[in-house]
Amino acid sequence: MKTLPQSCEQCLKEFSLALEDLKIYSNRAKKLKTPEASRELIINFEITHELALKLISKYFHKMGKGPFSGSRDTTVEAFHAELIDDGKTWLDMVIDRIQYNPVYELDTQTKFLDNIQHKYIEAFEKFEDTMEKKLVE
Repeated sequence: MKTLPQSCEQCLKEFSLALEDLKIYSNRAKKLKTPEASRELIINFEITHELALKLISKYFHKMGKGPFSGSRDTTVEAFHAELIDDGKTWLDMVIDRIQYNPVYELDTQTKFLDNIQHKYIEAFEKFEDTMEKKLVE
C-alpha cells in the first residue's frame, strides 16, 4: 500500500518534536557528562538536522524549486530564500557532521558537542519560528 507524501506542516511537526527531544538530550548531557549522554546528544542532533533538511526540501518542492544535490546545496538555498538567517552556522552543522566519526574517542568531539549546545539548538529554534510563519502565509 502506498503512503501519501508528507506535507510541509507534517514535516514541521516532526522537526519540532525532534527539536524538543534534542533539548532534553542536551540538558541530560550537560548534567551527566558521560560518553553515553554525549553520543545520545549527537545522534539526536543528527536526527533533528536531517528533519530540518527534509522540511527545507519539502518547502522548496512546494514552491517548485529543487531538488538539490545535498545538504550543503540545500543549506545555501535555504539561506538565499531566508529560511535560515545564519548560513555560516548551518554550513558548520554540515561540516561537523562530516567530520564527526564515532570510531574516535568522544573527548575529541568536544567542539562538536559544544556547538550543538551553544549554537545549533538556537539556530534550529530560529528556523522553527521562521517556518511556522512561512507556512501560515
